[in-house]
Amino acid sequence: MAKIPPKRISNSLMNALRGGVVPREGAEYIAVGRKDELEAILRDVEILEDGGSTFRFIVGEFGAGKSFLFSIIRSHVTKKGFVVLDADFAPNRKLTGTKGEGLALYRELIKNMSTQTSPNGGALSLILDKWINKLNFEARKNNIQEENKRAYVLDRIYESCSQLRDLVHGFEFAKLLENYYIAYDEGDTEKKDNVLKWLRGEYSLKRDAKKDLGISIIITDNDWYDYIKLITTFSVQAGYKGVLMLCDEMINLSKISNKIARQNNFEKLLMMYNDTLQGKAHHLGIIMGATPKSLQDERRGVFSYEALRSRLDKGSFSSSEMKDLLSPILTIKKLNDSELFVLLERLSELHAELFGKSTITGEDIKQFLTSELSRVGASTKLTPREIIRDFIEVMNLLLQNSNSSVEEILNNKGFSFTKTLQEDTIDDEFSTFVI
Repeated sequence: MAKIPPKRISNSLMNALRGGVVPREGAEYIAVGRKDELEAILRDVEILEDGGSTFRFIVGEFGAGKSFLFSIIRSHVTKKGFVVLDADFAPNRKLTGTKGEGLALYRELIKNMSTQTSPNGGALSLILDKWINKLNFEARKNNIQEENKRAYVLDRIYESCSQLRDLVHGFEFAKLLENYYIAYDEGDTEKKDNVLKWLRGEYSLKRDAKKDLGISIIITDNDWYDYIKLITTFSVQAGYKGVLMLCDEMINLSKISNKIARQNNFEKLLMMYNDTLQGKAHHLGIIMGATPKSLQDERRGVFSYEALRSRLDKGSFSSSEMKDLLSPILTIKKLNDSELFVLLERLSELHAELFGKSTITGEDIKQFLTSELSRVGASTKLTPREIIRDFIEVMNLLLQNSNSSVEEILNNKGFSFTKTLQEDTIDDEFSTFVI
């Protein structure tokens, strides 16, 4: 039996999966069949820890498990001491635009900033406070008198910000950190809040930032990525191992109707891709989620931008049997019958623990899975998301209707049993990955 999470996480996990969405917590408890992809990402994490930078695309059809994999990655890397920024592309959140769409994406990334102690986002102030506590600890360790502590810490800030000053906008960023420390030391909540407001990209006028903080610039649609790199360098100085930036739903970039606007986004994507792979960023990893069409469509997808297509298109020797897991594109493979069975088995264990009652047996799971896979078009259209949603619904119905059986529920839906699972595939001896 796999490890059972606390009831709070089990409850949110079940509610999210039943609603067809990915939970922010608990995905690792039912992680099945993604061993190769996860091991590839974990190799990237080691590169980030050593000061390198990486860029990956995770590709899969709708409902295949991209967002679920993102959730597992987020959970794992925060436990390893990383900061994670995540956001979904949307019509109003892109890499760049004429109406602040790039800045909107930045704001969403910062809002969802997470660490191990703040897994649901909102970790910006926590990281800043951790940095200050680290500096104050150094002062105490070196027996600095209280009356000399501020001068000592400001000197240390100046020294530690030398790396930041070498980056674009680094001088202003370092000035912000000095402001935050002074406000922290003086208990000036308003000034601290203004620094956080600036870092969240919420100042729209330079004169307001100048008045409140003495900083004559603000984060804009054009330069928000520069601040991601600054935040990454600062996070490492604060004691974290690096930053992983996750952006899902890339299909919204290929949906941009205006060709010039779409190409501008792909140009920004190319700049970020080159920046990380050429070593111009440090401790920063970027992962983007895409469907095959949004990536490979040569009319509107990423591959419509020749400079990206030539970098990302697979070589001559990879195949479905031999995949290059070190390439920039990781394609999610379809879960086989055995993996789906164990996934449902784990869900049944969580459901039983949550409600204090087991409603379904292993034979019931086989019967359910057989019926799902016998749907017309199931081999190409049925996704794990749909199977999970249906399975949780069946367990909920059995919980509330104790006199019913799985067979009765399935027959009520009118499934025809045209496929039989191979019994020898239903075992636990397959490639799984559980954190």
